[in-house]
Amino acid sequence: MTDAPHPTTAIEALLKERIGLDAASVGAGVIARAVDDRRQVLGANDPATYWNLLHAVPDELQALIEAVVVPETWFFRHREALLTLARFAGQQVFGNAEPTLRILSLPCSTGEEPYSIAMALLDAGIPPHRFHIDAIDVSARALERARAGVYGDNAFRGQPLDFRERYFMPLPGGQAAYRLHEKVRSQVRLLTGNLIDPGLLQDATPYHFVFCRNLLIYFDPDTQCRAIETLRRLTRPDGMIFVGPAEASLLTREGMASAAVPLAFAFHAQPVRAPATPAAPATPQFSGSAPATAQAGTRPAVLAPTRQVRPHATPPHAPRLTETTGAVVTKGAGQKEDTTLAAIAAMADRGELDRATAACQQYLTTHGTSADGWCLQGVLHDASGRTADAHAAYRKAVYLDPGHEEALYHLAALLDSAGDAAGAHRLRERAQRHARMSHD
Repeated sequence: MTDAPHPTTAIEALLKERIGLDAASVGAGVIARAVDDRRQVLGANDPATYWNLLHAVPDELQALIEAVVVPETWFFRHREALLTLARFAGQQVFGNAEPTLRILSLPCSTGEEPYSIAMALLDAGIPPHRFHIDAIDVSARALERARAGVYGDNAFRGQPLDFRERYFMPLPGGQAAYRLHEKVRSQVRLLTGNLIDPGLLQDATPYHFVFCRNLLIYFDPDTQCRAIETLRRLTRPDGMIFVGPAEASLLTREGMASAAVPLAFAFHAQPVRAPATPAAPATPQFSGSAPATAQAGTRPAVLAPTRQVRPHATPPHAPRLTETTGAVVTKGAGQKEDTTLAAIAAMADRGELDRATAACQQYLTTHGTSADGWCLQGVLHDASGRTADAHAAYRKAVYLDPGHEEALYHLAALLDSAGDAAGAHRLRERAQRHARMSHD
């Protein structure tokens, strides 16, 4: 007779079955703490009692899922992906006369990502009636917050923050909270759903663009493959899928081709047939990820942009990289930056994280005082799950440039993950002070 599995093991297996969560990806301690929290709420004395209540109490499984799924997101996270979306969406609307663009964001968490997509498209001059966004999440609590459309300072990180002035209204009372304008909220339809559900959006018309960032890393390999097939099913043959930095290699493994926009982590849903001359790059941005670069490599003709996103102010430390490896360009105040960082960023976008990390280390051997280089190295370590190395690299960037906003925000995110909310808050305040001084 086989012994029954330990209740905690059984709960981990249940979560994997229902939402695809691989306990190893988050650590067994995360699930154990969530179980303890829910157990105390229900007054269960031990995990075995809670296991029984999990099946007997209506909606308790959803409550446990809510306790396990802790959102970490902010507006315009990994900004280059959103700018890339806006450029390609502009081509579809203004160049190909596509009547209405369909965009999918999952998981959408508390709404920052789908609302950022809407703002990016509005800023690109795309009329509201020409695009529609579906946003899906497994967490009812997160969707409730998204519907409310009220956000605190933690949802606004990095620079520039000019979108907040255009699309948010400060709430009275000095509570540092902002309400999103209805014209943005009305572009997004919020839905409950689960990526590993084989019937997800079964009858939906495929989407032009699909955002699924930083979810696949929490699945085991088999679940990843099934999830990617679902993403491919939900995307038009000429569409594009955006993933997180650590997930690019998964799509490459599944035969998808990179869109060749550094740090956008964008992939063609189906093989691209005909290349064309690359279009002129949009103004580089540097917020939410690593030093953003100009476009590199050859782009398909169907995606060549005809409109540019309205440029925002670029922080003084942001390197203006070109496609010419080995050249130097003025960075500001007489400083110069070697453009091999652009090639390294392109490697990362193709999912070649180990190769990019090695190339960045080689770059730093001869350019050890490059704060941007150290920050990029930190992003690469971050994407590969090497948290301690990422922390050290970001610290080096801040040592070289005490006002390096990107490194400060990345460090703050690491402190948040480590439970040091006060330290993270101090770093964000420091970055914001520098941003204000730079713009004065």
